[in-house]
Amino acid sequence: MIELDKNTFDIASIEDELRVDEICRKLLKDFHQDLQQKGMPPLAAGSLAHSADYYLRDYLVSARQQNLLLEKSGVVRRFAATWYIISTLEPTVEELAGHLNGIREFYRFLYSAGLISRAFLALIEQECDDIGWYTERITSFWNIRADGYLAWERECTLKDK
Repeated sequence: MIELDKNTFDIASIEDELRVDEICRKLLKDFHQDLQQKGMPPLAAGSLAHSADYYLRDYLVSARQQNLLLEKSGVVRRFAATWYIISTLEPTVEELAGHLNGIREFYRFLYSAGLISRAFLALIEQECDDIGWYTERITSFWNIRADGYLAWERECTLKDK
């Protein structure tokens, strides 16, 4: 695995974003390879890596410009409860559940590499397991009428506080 520290994923410019994106590609390849070395079939490992890639590169790096190793609560929750829903043409619980499985396994991989704490992994796993609430969020999104979007978004805002 490539050598990393917490500052590796800091993003302050477009150049940083491109650099971090490339590092993430390498890290995701290591993740995919690790899953296969543990006996997972290539297609299943690829599916988990694809979901982790979507979360990591599209959401964390590109949309949020957030450091992957920043141990901050709510990061997966905001992805699943708001960003995925508004960024997907037809969001479904089944697709989201697949993404959450990939995200959970990816953070387990980061923990096994010593890159995140056990407490943060537990928090991530808890956020990944909240599928009932995410189901309600998808349903309520489809039921938004008139100017109800702002109230819906405030329940799990993407805005930094």
